Amino acid sequence: MTDHLDALRDALPRLGEGVLVTLQLTLGGALVAFVVSVLLGLLSISPAAPLRWLATIVVEFFRGTSLVVQLFWLYYVMPLFGVSWDAVLTGVIALGLNYGAYGAEIVRGSINAVDRGQWEGAKALNMSPLTRMRRIIWPQAWVLMLSGYNNLLVMLIKGTAVALFIGLQDLAYEVDQLRINTTTIFAYGIGLVIYYLFALVFSSGLRQLEKRARRRLGLPARSAHAGAGVAL
Repeated sequence: MTDHLDALRDALPRLGEGVLVTLQLTLGGALVAFVVSVLLGLLSISPAAPLRWLATIVVEFFRGTSLVVQLFWLYYVMPLFGVSWDAVLTGVIALGLNYGAYGAEIVRGSINAVDRGQWEGAKALNMSPLTRMRRIIWPQAWVLMLSGYNNLLVMLIKGTAVALFIGLQDLAYEVDQLRINTTTIFAYGIGLVIYYLFALVFSSGLRQLEKRARRRLGLPARSAHAGAGVAL
């Protein structure tokens, strides 16, 4: 065990660099996923049929194909057409597009879940569609979205491990390097703990954001048990 701890101490700088890469992928991927999910989610409820069809095609394409294959396409195939990015940016875009497609269903479902009386009341006040969405519908749908986004973010954090397929020395890569100098159980046990802490921190942050959004609407807070279920 002493040898393992010595190896872990020596590996800490590299593990720190891997954590930084994973953090970049997580934050960048989450930002892209959020933008993509909102855009596709709103298009999917558009009164214009062509826009709904377009959103459906894009969502089903990215949900129906492998994240790894999408990553390979962006990193290895797109340069053949003159489009290339560095590895971190490629990972961010791949994660954002893939999880953004899943997030689009969260946006669509949350907006549609807002009570129809709210829609009708906003129309009765002669609000424009944009004002109606911004002031009445979106704040209520946002509370519903946050729970789904919480779960999606945890999945995205775990999904960052695919970045090692394009040579990124992220947390998963550095954990595998630690395995060489220790044992499989020890190294991957360390990896499990770090990934769990990552998920716990981000999930807790989104739960706090959800509580704040619920308070602004005068809604009761979710129980701690319900919140813990989302975190897992």
